[in-house]
Amino acid sequence: MSLIPSFFGTRRSNNIFDPFSLDVWEPFKDLQFPSSSETSAITNARVDWRETPEAHVFKADLPGMKKEEVKVEIEDDSVLKISGERHVEKEEKQDTWHRVERSSGTFSRKFRLPENVKMDQVKASMENGVLTVTVPKVEVKKAAEVKSIEISG
Repeated sequence: MSLIPSFFGTRRSNNIFDPFSLDVWEPFKDLQFPSSSETSAITNARVDWRETPEAHVFKADLPGMKKEEVKVEIEDDSVLKISGERHVEKEEKQDTWHRVERSSGTFSRKFRLPENVKMDQVKASMENGVLTVTVPKVEVKKAAEVKSIEISG
């Protein structure tokens, strides 16, 4: 057996021990994995939470989802819950699937909010697969300006 592959004319054997074999070995091709309906739609929906002087802003990446498939709720007056469901794509009998990586099913994320928020003024919008939830903060009154008083005596 030659250690140098032949690129001209002859086809190499399908030998997994031959480092120059032209066929790709897929070690997991015969293993059974859970179907897409058994996995969560977005295993860990990626969420950014930033605080501005006026509000807490949450941005969640929900690619391919419609606003009708997503719920934004407030639980116990202190917990923001983002949840939803991605439905399974309809399979046609004549289709041959080569790979299924996009998952379907339900997802849920919860965030405990601080006490300085206005729960009755939460707003949510969705654009291009990004959910934005804005939770306004209670205005903090600035301390009265302190004037220095000269002491006589």
